[in-house]
Amino acid sequence: MSGVNSLVNIAVFGIVGAIMMAALVGLLLVVSGSARGATPVVRGAFGVVSVLLLVALPTLAAVNSLSAGVGFWTAFATATCVAAVVYAVNVALLPVVARRRFAGQRSALASLRPSLPVLAVGLLVCVSLGLLGSGLAALLV
Repeated sequence: MSGVNSLVNIAVFGIVGAIMMAALVGLLLVVSGSARGATPVVRGAFGVVSVLLLVALPTLAAVNSLSAGVGFWTAFATATCVAAVVYAVNVALLPVVARRRFAGQRSALASLRPSLPVLAVGLLVCVSLGLLGSGLAALLV
């Protein structure tokens, strides 16, 4: 039964995180497309919110898993999968952001595609975020 609970946690927290991250990127695109553009403070605030989102959602998924009575490693796997879903949305939206940013210029960044090493580093980041989230959840529960 705990396997189904973990899958539900991944689906719920992953989808919510994906929607929130897509909305955050969309807001940043709207703000940066305005007449004044995005100031460094606004870009920094968006960065802080996205990092908080990447830490909070895996932690909440791990807290939910640990409170259901599963072990630490199951909570770690759940938190890592949630971080991976949110990371996948970031990777999918990266070309859109690059095209918007360099709309008037003919740049190599406009056709940005992540390479295999970039995706591997992203996987390591997801594992680190899962470890951080499950560690925080273990302290909270």
